[in-house]
This record gives sequence, C-alpha cells and structure tokens, in this order.
Amino acid sequence: MRISRLSLLYPAAALGAIAVGLFFALGSAPEAASDAPARDYSALASALDGDMKKLNFHGAPKPVSTSTFTTEDGSTATLADYQGKYVLLNFWATWCAPCRKEMPMLSELQTEFGGEEFEVLTLATGRNPVPAIEGFFEEIGVTNLPMHRDPKQQVARDMGVLGLPITVILDPAGREVARLSGDAHWSSDSAKALIAGLIQTAD
Repeated sequence: MRISRLSLLYPAAALGAIAVGLFFALGSAPEAASDAPARDYSALASALDGDMKKLNFHGAPKPVSTSTFTTEDGSTATLADYQGKYVLLNFWATWCAPCRKEMPMLSELQTEFGGEEFEVLTLATGRNPVPAIEGFFEEIGVTNLPMHRDPKQQVARDMGVLGLPITVILDPAGREVARLSGDAHWSSDSAKALIAGLIQTAD
C-alpha cells in the first residue's frame, strides 16, 4: 500500500501547529513580563537623601539571575517566583558586620510595608551554615525575614555581587531597577518614602 505525500503532510502540519500553540502558551508569558514598559523613577531618585543617595537607579531595567537558591525550608526557588511585587533583595552573610547593622532596619521595612506589593528578600550568599544564620537572626531579634541561602554564590555571581552587603530593587516584572552597594539606613524617612513611592506607582 502506497502512502501519499498529502497523508504525511497533514499530520506534520498539525504537529507544527500544536508546537506553535505550546510555544505561545508556555513561553510567551516570561518574555511579556520582561518587556513590560519601564517606569520613570527620576522623581523618587531625586528625593533621596543621606546615605540613601548611594542607591543608583538604572537607566533601563536589567535582567536578574535565573539560578535557583535554597529556601528556608530546604526547597529551591528563583527570583522569578517573586514577580508581581516590588522586591528589596539583600545579599548578606553571617560574618558581615555591616549586614548585622542594617538587617534590623530591613526587618522594620518588611513590618511596615511587606505585603502583596512589596517584600524584603534576604539571601545569605556563600558559606553560611544554617545554625549560624539562625543564631544571627536570633541575636539581632529579627523574625520576619527569610533565611534563604545562595551557598554556591550562583545568584550572586550572576548578578555581579562583588561585596557585601549589596541591595537591589526588583520591579514587579522581576527586573533589577536599582542597586545600592554597602549598608544603608533602611529605616530612615528617606528609605520609607522610597518604598511608599514604589508601592504607589505599582500596577
């Protein structure tokens, strides 16, 4: 029995259509998020004072790491899991003295602003044993920030973190829009005005 070319062509075309449909259904959403229009943060940037002036807003949003990190419960996550809100991502370590100074201030920000539109995400990068992290948080009285870990520094390397602490701000599309190197007074009026301004401009 001879098989015609058309009998082979139609199934192939159908499979091609299915593949295209799956591409748009599964693959287009992340790209759409990354292509979301950038906001104008110039007014917020110009209002910063004190050491918050060290916060540098980028001219255009930057992509972030897609590598996984270890969550507090031992599972894994990526920064993409936090899309939909502004995220203040803080890279820190238990041996970092400036980190110990600013962590309670980050905790205060989470208490005041944390919710559906904003979250403080703390990520211990490098060799930070779980008992050391637990002791660190207990000593400074912080209970509302996550004890997530980046043990192989993969996320930190992807994002060009060359010292600690480093704090970056991610927009709801999951892109880096600002960065501050070193510690800062995150519980200052200037910092709180910044977070309030970000939330007010969120979709």
